[in-house]
Amino acid sequence: MKKILIAVDDTKGSKAAFSVSREICGCVRPETIVLVYVEKFEGRSLIDEMLGDAEMATLKEVLKGTEYQEALDKKAERILSYYRKALEDDGITGVKTVVKGGHPAEEILKTAKEEGVDMIIMGSRGKRAATLIMGSVSREVLNGSEVPVLVVK
Repeated sequence: MKKILIAVDDTKGSKAAFSVSREICGCVRPETIVLVYVEKFEGRSLIDEMLGDAEMATLKEVLKGTEYQEALDKKAERILSYYRKALEDDGITGVKTVVKGGHPAEEILKTAKEEGVDMIIMGSRGKRAATLIMGSVSREVLNGSEVPVLVVK
């Protein structure tokens, strides 16, 4: 296994998945680990699920250069730096960080394909408690992936 994608954010599910990822990567020693963080609109809004691709692209364009976008970018950098440092502390090199914007499942799948990863590791639930067993993002990634997906509960 040469390339592993780990989807990260600031949720408990992501932290649990990352903990398992560290153990796996310590044994497997992949050449590259791709940490992907998908920027989402904050709050209890379902805006990213209600908007189509064209509307989302327009919204992203409008947000460019705003304080709101800068805050999203700083949060992404902080979270990715935290996970990168943890891997480096374990002696794991070859870490690439990627920030995407949009629907998380779609962006994770797109990044997996673009990077040519051999496996995706992610948490089972994010901040939304809409489903009891497995979150909608992890379910979408599991169903849409062309490579093995490890969903950590």
